[in-house]
Amino acid sequence: MFALSPETAHGITLFFLDLAAKIPLLRSLLKRWFLLPDSRLERQLLGLRFPNPVGLAAGFDKNGSHIPGLACLGFGFVEVGTVTPRPQAGNPRPRLFRLPADRALINRMGFNNEGVDALAARLQRLRERGVPENIVIGGNIGKNKATPNEQAVEDYLCCFNALFPYVDYFVVNVSSPNTPGLRALQDKEPLTALLQALQDNNQSRPEPKPLLLKIAPDLTDTQLDDIAEIVRQTQLSGIIATNTTISRDGLETAEEEINAAGAGGLSGAPVRDRSTAVIRYLRKKLGQDILIIGVGGIDSYETAREKMEAGANLVQVYSCLVYEGPGLIRRILSGMLDSH
Repeated sequence: MFALSPETAHGITLFFLDLAAKIPLLRSLLKRWFLLPDSRLERQLLGLRFPNPVGLAAGFDKNGSHIPGLACLGFGFVEVGTVTPRPQAGNPRPRLFRLPADRALINRMGFNNEGVDALAARLQRLRERGVPENIVIGGNIGKNKATPNEQAVEDYLCCFNALFPYVDYFVVNVSSPNTPGLRALQDKEPLTALLQALQDNNQSRPEPKPLLLKIAPDLTDTQLDDIAEIVRQTQLSGIIATNTTISRDGLETAEEEINAAGAGGLSGAPVRDRSTAVIRYLRKKLGQDILIIGVGGIDSYETAREKMEAGANLVQVYSCLVYEGPGLIRRILSGMLDSH
């Protein structure tokens, strides 16, 4: 797979995973190899039952096309998206780059997705058939590139309304570095307005859904203090820490290779320590009531444990799957069971 471009390899991998999930014998083998059902791994959080605390981060399955296959790999929850109101192609290719020396990826995908209506229709069909392995499904929502920040609230509300019947929780993504100006929505005033609008819509319903915020690892302590205040003020259920970083500090990869890859968010092992530090800081600020999902550089049970010891209730993986393979989920869960 490493002989192919990263985006091509990703597509081929998912094609064969989907195919295997449709063939009963192969599906049974996948589940035997990768699933680790054990009641000791279950978590009751946000009013939801998570089969285990290891999830798949947003970006891997933007359009919710691969949930039956992903359910065979042992995830306790899968986050689909980031989705936008209208379909968009994303940034020009190449837009995804491996940094093997750093066990990292650089991406500038740009919220490429089929649009929220396509995702909602797909999730509706999945719900009608029954969600495989009872995994929890999260919906990660964003805005279209062409939508000015002044109108961003309408984009987020559009996605929220369309997905509400079909996802178990929502994540507001204002932290991707690949949509111009998006991170400006993390500033205190626009972020408060956006989250309050979503929460007002949410709380007006008979059964509100958990609403979480995904933040960047590049925020200062002062900005994190603002985030903590906003989370309390808007009564969010939780935070996902963290998204990709724009930093390139401390990389082993040759500078020419990094420069050739160009702009984009860096993920994988290099973001591990910073994301853990953000989790630890926010846990002290927020106390124990707010859920934190830790993501960034998790490639083993030990690195998952670091996130949880820092204060994460759940963890997500993505980039390290490229280097560790799908057996990573079971290895993390086995480590958790062995530590009981």
